[in-house]
Amino acid sequence: MRAAVVSTPGGGFHLEDVELAAPAGREIVVEVKASGLCHSDISVAEAGMGFPMPVLLGHEVAGIVAEVGPDAHTVKVGDRIVVCMVSGCASCVQCRSGKPYRCLQAEPLERGVDDAPRVARDGEAISQFMGVGGFAERVLIHESLAVPIGEDIPFDVACLLGCGVVTGAGAAINTAGIRPGDTVAVIGCGGVGLNTIQGARLAGATRVIAVDLQPAKLEMARSFGATDVVAAGEGDPVEAVRALTGGGVDYSFEVIGLQPTAEQAVRMLKVGGTALLIGVQKPGTVLDLDIFADVILPQRHILGVSMGSTNPLVDIPMYADLYRQGRFELDALVSERISLDEIGDAYARLAGGSVARAVVTSF
Repeated sequence: MRAAVVSTPGGGFHLEDVELAAPAGREIVVEVKASGLCHSDISVAEAGMGFPMPVLLGHEVAGIVAEVGPDAHTVKVGDRIVVCMVSGCASCVQCRSGKPYRCLQAEPLERGVDDAPRVARDGEAISQFMGVGGFAERVLIHESLAVPIGEDIPFDVACLLGCGVVTGAGAAINTAGIRPGDTVAVIGCGGVGLNTIQGARLAGATRVIAVDLQPAKLEMARSFGATDVVAAGEGDPVEAVRALTGGGVDYSFEVIGLQPTAEQAVRMLKVGGTALLIGVQKPGTVLDLDIFADVILPQRHILGVSMGSTNPLVDIPMYADLYRQGRFELDALVSERISLDEIGDAYARLAGGSVARAVVTSF
């Protein structure tokens, strides 16, 4: 099959012919119909982030089950599915309490080192980022990552449900537990940030402040539910947010993955507020905070967020239903539809702020 492979950090995406193994155990093969470009993929492509190379990136996938392994039992050939990286063992305390995103006993998402590789190039194993590797014509994954969807959800927007939607909206609805009357600031208005904004709106926040450097992203943020916008390049965003709210917000969300913006997220909180860190930070990043003045005295909380505290089998169908009802926006998230060989150029446009989400639809 054809796949966009990254061989070395910073070496770019290269379209190559690779070999896909047959499914074993509970593995399934999915014919990829749409694969979204997420920022965490480009972070690995450019910096490695400790993941083994060569690597097949892409984890925001929607498609059709083409083959199933001998022990697969939750999906069948022909099912339309969304891939979500949250996978639990279904038997530990966390999973039984509806928190598979905290499971530490989940089955391995990739094959063992002594097993034949799922994906190979001339006999050389290619790793799959987060057990997926969706920048390809097909993916071979563990069936626990597959969530069935209805026939009426287009693949190009359905793929967003697997990561960008559940991560952003889930951080607002699940992790923060926003209630009517709460005030919110979202730093970074790309694909995940826009979903955080509409999740906060859906949960009843009375003030949702979007913070970004790009005017186009701030304008889009308004259409997703932002009540106010702050142009981060035109002054101190912390002071701007505090001025708009009379002292700070109840919840701030950092969606970019940078040290300065994470520190801003903490400092724009009101007394007793909570900063939720969503953006993927480089390993070794350390926040420069005055623990007494920034955290203890104002009684602030700092939370790390993983995949929006999502229970995929519950949350993905919920967002799909809200989309059907016209209460949750998906269509406007897709800025462009591209082919597999355009991934590198599309990521460059994404970095420039002209794209919310690019989706590979031509393989």
